[in-house]
Amino acid sequence: MGYLVDKVDKVEWDIKKDLLQKIRERVFVYELHIPKHIEFDSLDKIALHVLVTDDANCPIATGRLCKDGLIGRIAVLPEHRNRKVYTSLLNFIVELASNQGIEEVSINCILNEVERFKRNGFIQQGNVFMEAGIPRQRMQCSVSAFNTTPFTLVH
Repeated sequence: MGYLVDKVDKVEWDIKKDLLQKIRERVFVYELHIPKHIEFDSLDKIALHVLVTDDANCPIATGRLCKDGLIGRIAVLPEHRNRKVYTSLLNFIVELASNQGIEEVSINCILNEVERFKRNGFIQQGNVFMEAGIPRQRMQCSVSAFNTTPFTLVH
C-alpha cells in the first residue's frame, strides 16, 4: 500500500517514547487540556505505536493500536493536519491490525461525530462513557470495510 506522506513506521514505545510523548503532549495536554496522567496510561507499554515523519524526517504525528483493535491517541501537530496525514496514519494502523490478525477495529469518538462514523460503516458498541471528561461512544468496523473519511482530530 502506498502512503501519501514521506514516512510512516511502527515504532517501539521504549525506544521512541520521548518523540511520541512530545507530539501527544503538544496536542492533547497543551492544546486540548487533557491531564497528562490520563493521556499517558499503562496501555502505552503494550500497544503498537506508529510515528509519521515529514520529508525532513521530523516527527509530525502518532497513533496507537491496542491489542483489542482500539485505535487511539491519534495526534497530528497542528501545522500538519490535513487529509493525507490522517489517511496515511490510519491506513497504516489498520494494516498493522490486519497483520496482527485483528478483524475489527474501534475508536472512542466524541458524541457529535457518531452519526458521521455511522454513515461510513461504523457501528456503535456499548454505552456512552466518559473519557478525560469528554462523553464518548465506542464505534467499530471490520478491517476490510475501514474508511478514513470520518476521521478528524481523534484521541
